[in-house]
This record gives sequence, structure tokens and C-alpha cells, in this order.
Amino acid sequence: MRAMHTPAAPIVCVGGLNIDRKLRLFAQALPGSSNPCEAHETPGGVVRNVAENLARLGLPVALVGAVGDDAGGRLLLEQAAQLGIDTDAVIRRRRQSSDSYTAVLDPDGGLALGLAAMPLVESLNRWALEASAALRARAALVVADGNLPPDAWPTLLAEASSGGVPLVGVAVSEAKMARLPDRLDGLHLLILNAGELATVAADPAEAFARLQGRGVARVLVSDGARGLRLSEPGGVLRHWPAPAVPVVDVTGAGDALAAGLCAGLLRHAGDLDAAARLGLDLAALTLQTVDSVHPELTRDFLCNR
Repeated sequence: MRAMHTPAAPIVCVGGLNIDRKLRLFAQALPGSSNPCEAHETPGGVVRNVAENLARLGLPVALVGAVGDDAGGRLLLEQAAQLGIDTDAVIRRRRQSSDSYTAVLDPDGGLALGLAAMPLVESLNRWALEASAALRARAALVVADGNLPPDAWPTLLAEASSGGVPLVGVAVSEAKMARLPDRLDGLHLLILNAGELATVAADPAEAFARLQGRGVARVLVSDGARGLRLSEPGGVLRHWPAPAVPVVDVTGAGDALAAGLCAGLLRHAGDLDAAARLGLDLAALTLQTVDSVHPELTRDFLCNR
């Protein structure tokens, strides 16, 4: 694996690009009835959120994904351009709607129900990824999210194993954990939450061991207010507590964590302790806004740490 440092080469983010629609209930949901709520719509998608966080921190970023030729697709591309994100490798699908994710939130901001309508990300198979292979080969880091179809992963893992560009995987849901292949050799770091870890094995220690037995070098689990747990090569376990902050909306906090970790790994030459603390701080900031990415995030956040 090549040395990590603040890159001139881009961080290449591969995966879901979609519109996030958030419906926050005024009271606890009443099944089978109309429930009053407030609505909020923003650009979203796990890897797109990661990319926006990184771009706002002043790092060079490129996206690999797919959008439709609708208003949502235009919004995603226009906002990325405003942030300086390279979208040359984003596929434009004619006569198709862009992917969307609808989050129904409890009054306290917790996720009550998530609905993902994401057919376009399914098109990012190994043939579609060939067009952006040269971009990934010159990357400082490749970040891939769990929305990718199963046949995309062998391509990305093989590139990481042979080319030396570190590959970071970001899980997106318990349901999509099954998309990961049996062998994960070449995956430098897998980031997931406690629920996603439990799909591997009920006992966390057993789940860590199974994932590393499948070839993952490092497994990092976010457990909400309990903080982060990391299993390193050899089964060494580490823990970082989470900062206590008022929660406005949980959507995007995990993506901010992943972005902070990636930025920290590059900024601090692979120092996972510094990267974990940066990720936790960025997630805490994101918990305090209704947006999937904090709109006031700038490179000063990184410079001050």
C-alpha cells in the first residue's frame, strides 16, 4: 500500500448519487393513518455525501456514479460543480429518473423508516466501471459504498490489490451487506454501523473475526453515542468515545464519519487514532443540522485539527 498523505491526486468516490427527501414527523407515527410532517430535500447518496464533505474540507474529489436526465440529476451535477467535484466519470442516463432516498424521521430526528429507490446505481457493473479505471489508478484513495451491485466489487478489489491505491468500503444498510463478496482481499478499511455488523454475526467479536477472515484489513464500527470500535490486523481492538451533542437529524452523520476518517488517513499519514477523532468530530457537527452535509463546513474545520 502506498503511503498516505494530503493528496494532489483525487479521492475517487464510487457509488450512489441520489436526492434525499426527509420527512420529519411532528408526533409519533400512527400506522395506517395520515401523519403530519415537515419535508426537506437535498442532494444525497452515501458516497456523494462523503464526496461533498471531502470537497468542503478542501480536498480534491472525483465522483463515479450515475444520474438521470431529470431535475434531480441536474441538481446533483450542478451542486457538485459548484463544490469543485470532478463529475466527468458520472454516467448520464437518458429518459430515466435519478435515484432517490426518502427518510421518515421521528420527532427527535431518529430514523423511523428509510425508502431507497435506486435503480441507476445498479448500472455501475464491472463494464461500466472500466471507463473510469484510469481515474482510480491515479487516485490518492478510492471510497466505495455498499449500494454498488455485487459484480462491481471484484473489479475494485482487484484494482486495490494490484495497484496499491487504498480502498475504503462504506456500508449503507443491513439489507445491502449481502452485496459484499465472500472474499474482500484488498479492502484497506470497512466502515459500518452496529446493525450492519450484526448481519455478519450476532457477537461483535465473531463478526470482526469473520470479516477479517474474508480479507478485510481493518473493520471500523460506529455504534452511535457509544462511539467507534476498530479491529486491526491481528485482532487488536481499539475504542473511541463519541462527543455528546444535541441531535437534530441523524441522516448523513455516518457519511460524515466516513469522510472524516478518509480525510484523516490522508492528512495524518495513515494514523487511525487521528483519523477516528476527526471522523467523530465531523459526524457530531453533522448531527446538528437538517442537511445531509453541514452547509457551513469549510477547510477551516480540517486546518484546526
